[in-house]
Amino acid sequence: MVNKDVKITNKVGLKIKLLRNKLGISQEELGFRSDISKTQIGLIERGASSPTIDTLNKIAKALEVTLVDLVDTSKIDL
Repeated sequence: MVNKDVKITNKVGLKIKLLRNKLGISQEELGFRSDISKTQIGLIERGASSPTIDTLNKIAKALEVTLVDLVDTSKIDL
């Protein structure tokens, strides 16, 4: 049985990576813009860390999307 929490974490991480790449910025630049360490950004993108809502909000602002758009993973199939 698949743990749905892990799957959501992976999907949100992938969405962050896709949006970051779309903007053409590095993990380091996203970290700078969101005031989150590059290491933490990497962990989130890989699904190895489950970010808080506050962290997701910072990332969403840095990626110039709404929090709702950031966590909408309905079109990501892993």
